[in-house]
Amino acid sequence: MDTKRIVITGGPGSGKTTLIEHIESLGYTCMHEVSRQIINEARKEGIDQLFLKDPMLFSQKLLDSRILQFKQASKLEPGYIFYDRGTPDVTAYMDFIASSYPASFEAPCFTHTYDAVFLLPPWEAIYTKDSERYETFEQAKNIHKSLLKGYDKYGYTVIEVPQASIEQRSNFIFNYLKEN
Repeated sequence: MDTKRIVITGGPGSGKTTLIEHIESLGYTCMHEVSRQIINEARKEGIDQLFLKDPMLFSQKLLDSRILQFKQASKLEPGYIFYDRGTPDVTAYMDFIASSYPASFEAPCFTHTYDAVFLLPPWEAIYTKDSERYETFEQAKNIHKSLLKGYDKYGYTVIEVPQASIEQRSNFIFNYLKEN
């Protein structure tokens, strides 16, 4: 099997990280979300919410980190590699806040491509806010729409993962991958 790059994305509180951690526990390689790390690094510098204070800087750091993950994955054994968000998430979030961005933000969305994109819908029953997740559930629903539009803009067919248990969600993904 060649390397297959699989993105799992969704708005805040949709269960992405829990699903990625479950898939990793099954023995698959996973590239984890980097936004919390960037947020916490900024807090050490006295900036409470870097995305709100300087969305361009935050987004550039995210994009650089996701490109690095993409390059690192090229050195791994062939197989499925799962990403907790992909490069198009960066522009989708910028579109969500109606912020312009340079063409250099879009270029990697065309050159660093993925084999499948799975989108987790907003799910109020599991949604919680925390120190890094400041969005309301209503905003999470709008981010979901931005992500759908964002991946579509770069030519992806987005597969929506149903709200279900972690095992059912991962089975849905693996069944799709086996069939396609």
